[in-house]
Amino acid sequence: MAERTGLYPGTFDPITNGHLDVITRAARLVDRLVVGVATNVGKGPLFPLEERVELVRDEVAAVAAQTGAVIEVRPFDGLLISFAREVGAGMIIRGLRAVSDFDYEFQMAGMNHRLDSDVETVFLMASERNQFISSRFVKEIARLGGDVASFVPPLTLQRTLVRVRNNTGV
Repeated sequence: MAERTGLYPGTFDPITNGHLDVITRAARLVDRLVVGVATNVGKGPLFPLEERVELVRDEVAAVAAQTGAVIEVRPFDGLLISFAREVGAGMIIRGLRAVSDFDYEFQMAGMNHRLDSDVETVFLMASERNQFISSRFVKEIARLGGDVASFVPPLTLQRTLVRVRNNTGV
């Protein structure tokens, strides 16, 4: 039987508990999960790409150990469907928090299907405790001195607070 590879793409700036929840659940659906960390400088990232990749690798190590899943973390730049082909993914996994996410994701899934009908998009609904978490809100709350400890894992929390304190956003 062919290996089922899934791709979970994102900017992960920073990785949140919501991302980890989707990664944990997605890892149960596939034989191999590739977490694709997008360059996406247009979003004005807090962390440079290399540090985001390192943080995601560190944070998903526990998920891989817990689930026994094969999880790879790779940076990418360019067209998502091209990266999916490059890693051999037959499935793109996307997390949905609210109806507002659905409109954008629906359009993206349609375009990706037109570009390569062999790659399916699978939506995973955010768990109730993570529906409101976004990297954008985490950064904003942290910059304004708020407590983001319940939104991100401990290592990411430390790095985020240091980066915000030093005001060294990329």
